[in-house]
Amino acid sequence: MAIYTLIPHPDFPSLAVKEVSVEAYRRDGNLCLHYRVEGGGEVVWPEPAAPGRADELWKTTCFELFAKRDGGADYEEFNFSPSGRWAAYAFDAYRAGMRDLSLPVDPRVERLVDGVIVHGLVPGSGRRIALTAVIEETGGRRSFWSLAHPPGAPDFHHDDCFVARLPAPEAP
Repeated sequence: MAIYTLIPHPDFPSLAVKEVSVEAYRRDGNLCLHYRVEGGGEVVWPEPAAPGRADELWKTTCFELFAKRDGGADYEEFNFSPSGRWAAYAFDAYRAGMRDLSLPVDPRVERLVDGVIVHGLVPGSGRRIALTAVIEETGGRRSFWSLAHPPGAPDFHHDDCFVARLPAPEAP
């Protein structure tokens, strides 16, 4: 198990959220992510929807995982909405060759009072990851949270964001 604290992009700070953290752990061989938002009284939480794949989840409050192999240009992007919707994409290189990523099982996004828990992810171990979040507040203001930010505008696809590693699988 590992706990990560995300930092807001300096050009897009939150007026309401004090902290976003992610607990990453494996259960029954699958990766689970517990995203928590502290001080989120003004956060826009998307309304519950039928679970399933959906695009453009990042336009409102959304939690994300990016995973990349060492030395590789290709990577995967996973988006998780508090609504219960999710998305998964594969890229050949930085923002190039985007396509839907086929998953062996659909992830389950469980809405909590202060965030979400994502169950059933199966990315391989040892990958570099970027844990990120887009938080929308009432009034439409958005803040962008990540383990690290490259210079300039928010860009979660940038290699500078991939600063952590997936937790190792459980011992048999």
